[in-house]
Amino acid sequence: MPSNPRLHAIDTILARPLVPTTPATSLEELWASDVFTLEKMKSALPKNVFKSIQRCIREGSKLDTSVADVVAQAMKDWATSRGALYYAHVFYPLTNLTAEKHDGFISPQGDGSAFTEFSGKVLVQGEPDGSSFPNGGIRTTFEARGYTAWDVTSPAYLMETPNGVTLCIPTVFVSWTGEALDKKTPLLRSNKAMNKQAQRLLTLLGETEIATVNSSCGAEQEYFLVDSAFAALRPDLQLAGRTLVGAPPAKGQQFDDHYFGAIPERVQVFMQDVERQMYRLGIPAKTRHNEVAPGQFELAPFFEAANVATDHQQLTMTVLKSTAKKHGFSCLLHEKPFAGVNGSGKHVNWSIGNPTQGNLLDPGSTPHENLQFLLFCSAVIRGVHLFGPLMRAAIATASNDHRLGANEAPPAIISVYLGSQLEDVFQQIRSGSLQGSAQAALMSLGIDTLPELNKDPGDRNRTSPFAFTGNRFEFRAVGSGQSVAGPLVVLNTILADSLEWVNHQLEAAMAAGSSLDEAALAVMKDVMNQHGDVVFGGDGYSSEWHRIAVEERGLENLPTSADALPVLERPDVKALFERQGVLSPLELESRFEVYAEQYVQAIEVEARLLLRLARTQIYPAVSDTLGKMAFSIKSQEKVGLSPDNSMLKTMESLCGQLLEGCTALEEAMAVHPDGIHAHLRHCADGVLPVMLKIRAAADGLEQLIDDDAWPLPTYQEMLFMR
Repeated sequence: MPSNPRLHAIDTILARPLVPTTPATSLEELWASDVFTLEKMKSALPKNVFKSIQRCIREGSKLDTSVADVVAQAMKDWATSRGALYYAHVFYPLTNLTAEKHDGFISPQGDGSAFTEFSGKVLVQGEPDGSSFPNGGIRTTFEARGYTAWDVTSPAYLMETPNGVTLCIPTVFVSWTGEALDKKTPLLRSNKAMNKQAQRLLTLLGETEIATVNSSCGAEQEYFLVDSAFAALRPDLQLAGRTLVGAPPAKGQQFDDHYFGAIPERVQVFMQDVERQMYRLGIPAKTRHNEVAPGQFELAPFFEAANVATDHQQLTMTVLKSTAKKHGFSCLLHEKPFAGVNGSGKHVNWSIGNPTQGNLLDPGSTPHENLQFLLFCSAVIRGVHLFGPLMRAAIATASNDHRLGANEAPPAIISVYLGSQLEDVFQQIRSGSLQGSAQAALMSLGIDTLPELNKDPGDRNRTSPFAFTGNRFEFRAVGSGQSVAGPLVVLNTILADSLEWVNHQLEAAMAAGSSLDEAALAVMKDVMNQHGDVVFGGDGYSSEWHRIAVEERGLENLPTSADALPVLERPDVKALFERQGVLSPLELESRFEVYAEQYVQAIEVEARLLLRLARTQIYPAVSDTLGKMAFSIKSQEKVGLSPDNSMLKTMESLCGQLLEGCTALEEAMAVHPDGIHAHLRHCADGVLPVMLKIRAAADGLEQLIDDDAWPLPTYQEMLFMR
C-alpha cells in the first residue's frame, strides 16, 4: 500500500465497484408514493374536512384549525402504516439549510403499554428554540421561545433512511414576538402581496373569473461530484466546500467536451438513484446532463408553485448529498469549488399565473397585441430597475462572489434581457405607438430528410443575470448552494410593488376619461422612459457594458457581498418590504445582521483552514523535498558535476512567499474592526487578497514538487477520476 494517503486514495477509487442499481419501477408506482397528497387526503378524510383543506391550498383561504384533529389522525395512520415511528416539523432557518426536530408518535400508558398518538394541536404548532438559530438579535438565550406552524399548502411526506421512516411536516418558523425567523414565512407573504395586486390588475383588464395568482419556480441545480476518498483528504472541501489551493490541470474545460457529453456510468447510476427518491417525494425531476466543467453536472425539474418548489429544492439538495455518500461521492454545492473552471449556479426560472388566465408572462405569438402580458412585463422592468441592487443583495454570499462576473455567470450588474422581438416591441411603446412584432419562422437545414425547425423570434443571452426566455424570467445569478426562497421573495415583492403602481396609474387615467388602451399605453411608455435603461441585449461580460451601465445608465455594480448586503439597510428597501407586508424593518435588519455575519464567518473559516493547510501539509512536504534536492545537488557537485539549481531556487522563493503570506494572513486575522460594516470591508479588502497570495505560492509549489510527495488530491485527480 502506498505511504502517501493521496496515492492510496487513487488505488481505492480504481478498485471501487458500482453500487447495485435498484430494480426498475414504473413512474406511476413511484410518483409521490411518499407524499400525503390531496388524492390520499380525499380518500382518508371526511368530505367536509377535505373540502376545507382543499380551499385553503387552492384559494389561500384561512385554515380552519377545527379540522386539525381529523387531519392529524389520517396523516398519522398513513405514516405509521408505512413504518413511521417519528414525525418532524421541518423548517427553513436563515442558514440555506433545513432544520428538523423529531418526536415520537408514542404515548406511554400507566399500565406499561403504549400506543401511537398525534393530535391536531401537535400538527399545527411546535416549539423549537428560537435563540439557537441565526436571528440577528431578535431572540437571545433568555428570550428563546420560538414556534413552528403547519404550512398546509406544502404537502407532508415521508423521509426514509436506513435508520427508519419519519413523517416530515413543512412549517414556518417564527419568534414568540411574531417575527419571521425563516425563509418560508416571507415567501408566503410575498406571494400574498403579489396575488393581491395581480388580481387587481386583471380586474382592470376586464376579467371577472380570477383564480388565485401564484408565482412559479423551476430551479436548475448544478453540482460537482468528487470521489469521497479524495474529499476525505481535502480539509478545505470538508469545511469550506471549496478548494483553497490547487494548481490547474493541463486539461480543463477548454475543449468544451464535457458539456452534454456521455454521462459516466457511475454518475448515471447515482443520478438514477437520486431521481427515484425524488419521484417518490413528488419532485418532478425532468433533465440531467453533464455541465461545462469536468466533474460538474445538472439536474432540472419542471415548474411548480413557488412555495412547494422551494421546499422541494431544499429536499433536492439533501437527497443529492445523502445519495452521493452511498455511491462513494461527495456532492459539492459550493458555487466555486474549483478555480479556473466553471462554477455552479441555480438558475431560478420564475413566472406568475393562475388556472383561469394561465401564465401571465406568456407573450403569445403576437405580443404587441397582448395587453395583459405587456403590462405585467412592464411591471417587471420597472421593479428590476428600481430594485436591481436588492436582487444583487438577495444572491450575496461569500461563495457566490467567487462565481459572479466570471465566464460561467452573469455580472454583478443587474439588467433585463428581453430578446430582440420584445425589445423591439417595448421600443415601439417608448416611441408612443405599437405597430407589430417579429414572428417565429421556420428554419430549413437544406437536407430533405431533416425536418424544418421552428425558429424562435428572439435569441437567448447567457450573459444576462435576468433574462426573458419565452414565458418566464430566468434569474441566472442565484448560487448553487442557496435557498431559492430569498430570490423569490424579492422578485414577488418588487413585482407586487410595481403592479400596485401600475394599478394606481391606470385607475387615475381611466377616472380622468382615458380608455383602458390609452391609459395602458401611457403607463407602459412612462415605464420605458423612466426605467428602460435597465433593458440590455448585448454582451454582459464586456468591459464596455460595465462602463456604459454605470457611467451612462446609472446602474450599480456591486461586485462583492460587502458591497451588496448593505443594500438591505437602505430606506427605500425597508419601505418596500414594509409597504407590501413582507418584512418589517426589524425582520429586514435581522437579515442584514445574519447574512453579514455569515459572510465574515465564511471568510474567517477559510483563512484559518488555509493557514493550517499551508503550515501542516504543504510546507512540510515542500521542506522535505527541498532538503532532498539540496542533498542531491551537493552530492553531484562532490563528484565533479555541475547540477542546475534553478528549480531549487524557485521552490525556495515560493516557499518564502508561502510563509510570508501566512504571517500576513495571521496579522490580518488579528484585526478586529469596529462594527459589522467595517468587518465586511476588512474581509473583502484585507483578508481575501492575502489568501490569494498564499494560494499563488502553494499552486506554484504544487507544479514543482515531486508528485509522490504532494499530500493533497490534485485538480486532475478530483475532476477526472470517477
